[in-house]
Amino acid sequence: MSEVNVLLVDDDRDLLKATRQTLELGGFTVTAVSSALEALALLDPRFPGVVVTDIRMPLIDGLELFDRIRRIDPDIPVILMTGHGDIPMAVKAIRDGAYDFLPKPFPTDRLVQGVMHAGEKRRLVLENRALRDAAEEARDGGLLIGQTPAMERLRETIRQIADTDVDVLMTGETGSGKEVVATLLHRWSRRAKGHFVALNCGALPEQVIESELFGHEPGAFTGAQKKRVGRIEHSSGGTLFLDEIESMAPATQVQMLRVLEMREVTPLGTNEVRPVDLRVVAATKVDLGDPRSRGDFREDLYYRLNVVTLSIPPLRERRDDIPLLFSTFAVRAASRFKRDVPVMTDAVRRYLAEHDWPGNVRELTHFAERTVLGFSPEGTSPGTLDVSDTGAGTLPQRMDRIEAELIRTALREAEGDVQRTIEALGIPRKTFYDKLQRYGIVRSDFARK
Repeated sequence: MSEVNVLLVDDDRDLLKATRQTLELGGFTVTAVSSALEALALLDPRFPGVVVTDIRMPLIDGLELFDRIRRIDPDIPVILMTGHGDIPMAVKAIRDGAYDFLPKPFPTDRLVQGVMHAGEKRRLVLENRALRDAAEEARDGGLLIGQTPAMERLRETIRQIADTDVDVLMTGETGSGKEVVATLLHRWSRRAKGHFVALNCGALPEQVIESELFGHEPGAFTGAQKKRVGRIEHSSGGTLFLDEIESMAPATQVQMLRVLEMREVTPLGTNEVRPVDLRVVAATKVDLGDPRSRGDFREDLYYRLNVVTLSIPPLRERRDDIPLLFSTFAVRAASRFKRDVPVMTDAVRRYLAEHDWPGNVRELTHFAERTVLGFSPEGTSPGTLDVSDTGAGTLPQRMDRIEAELIRTALREAEGDVQRTIEALGIPRKTFYDKLQRYGIVRSDFARK
């Protein structure tokens, strides 16, 4: 049982003490107060627990307290303790949304069980809210998802420096979300109306990156038939994001250093100097401050970029964020692939908890997509399903054969048990029966003889 917080309200101090002891013996964390006003001062929509209150109290009784709690957050579970004459009122409160009522005297196990179930309901409500908020943030532009202290600090730092126009150097492993951070620095700044221009320095050959960055005039080199505005000039008034900057060629580094110092650019094939309103966000997966890691990257360019440094934590250092991230990516993938959102199985839960995630958020995204498509991680790494024998045909036809075989395998391992099968597959019961009918699979064929 996860920890459940209880706010206990009763003006009878003897009963308050006795009920508190009962709840604490049941394993709950209890805050006991003797008036509704004290209780209301402790409540807000983030309250992570259950309210247990007597009905008969002076000034503000339990029913009015319940009504005020509904206005704060209608999903906070409220359990009413009632005398015999209060039962009709309590029944009405149940119809209005109270979680339960306990007629006095009540067995202690009834109170403990009621609080435990109400606490689980509250936990699920808050988890679902967090998931919806994270999904909404993701739809608003891929915002950093996470509730661990490291991510809270990172978001706060981004907000503090977003509108300062300083150049930023980010360090982080592959797939950790460096471009997401760069996007946020742009969107949360006054430069949001300008262009966000991204360039991966490691993806372009040396002979191309100079033209990409600085632009060129017609005839500047063989094949330059028309004018091209470079990425630096295009990002003027906005943000230039240079990913894998450690891969930038030494000659280009010299030119980039001058751009950062002078805030001007000279396209290839011309002597014209053009001023740029520039903000550079650079990202690297190595420690440029360490000469052994820096290699041939210029020390003076490193110090010029290193006005503000942001370190993006790898996924293995914020494991508490992994379930929320997985759920968010699974919802997104289900919408994209037009599939049902899968129930998180024990196998998936184990994999999320035990895997080291060397590919970080990018790897987790792909894992969520594979899970939505029905690729189970049980016993293996995700995505190791053998599809070499799915035969010819279109991709949808081959995917249907894979899905049908996954269902047969799950039925075989569960010996035809429906509940175990749908838990292993992570799909709703109705979806399971629809797929049996679609693929002509007879469940009884897999039952133990």
